[in-house]
Amino acid sequence: MSVSQQPAPARSDLAVAASDAAATPAVRYPFRRHGLLLTIGSTVWAATMVLFDLDPTSRVGEIGYAFGSGLFQTGLLALLWVLWKTDALGTGKVAKTALGIETVLVTLAIGSTIADGVGISDLNQPGWALLDAFWPFSMFGMFLIGIRIAIAGQWRGVRRFWPMVAESWAVVTIPTLIVFGPIVAQVVAPLHLLVGYAVLGVLVSSKPR
Repeated sequence: MSVSQQPAPARSDLAVAASDAAATPAVRYPFRRHGLLLTIGSTVWAATMVLFDLDPTSRVGEIGYAFGSGLFQTGLLALLWVLWKTDALGTGKVAKTALGIETVLVTLAIGSTIADGVGISDLNQPGWALLDAFWPFSMFGMFLIGIRIAIAGQWRGVRRFWPMVAESWAVVTIPTLIVFGPIVAQVVAPLHLLVGYAVLGVLVSSKPR
């Protein structure tokens, strides 16, 4: 029987190894803040809907509603960035182009929100009316993106299908407003935001297993 001996590591070797381990940064999940921004924006916008109504008439209501909706739209931009980086719609040029177009739509919608907040928009003017139209255009675009995420299957589990739930906000709220009136829509709109986009933000901010 042969016995091999190995010298015990010196204290200096252990110290160097420990310092190297401490110096190596832990890999953090990169989209935590993006998801958190979406959740916060959705929650704040839902709160402004309850406080100031879906179509506020007072100046304070217009400012508060614009702040809430603008924060939500900023969360949408964060979500679009995550979708881009994770190839959630697929890896082809069409998927990237769709995300690029939707980013432009949301950005123009933010311009409309800012104009409403500072009180310079006038929907009787064609230019302002066109800018305001980017709000529903962008939300309908998000709905199509939600469907595409489910079809592409790049995201797994509940993450694959929850975007379709969240991004159906416009196609649920607008018909509700038309068919059942503002009283019912006043309940459905903020509730859908919380169940849909706020939860989606939590999913995005959580590291997949």
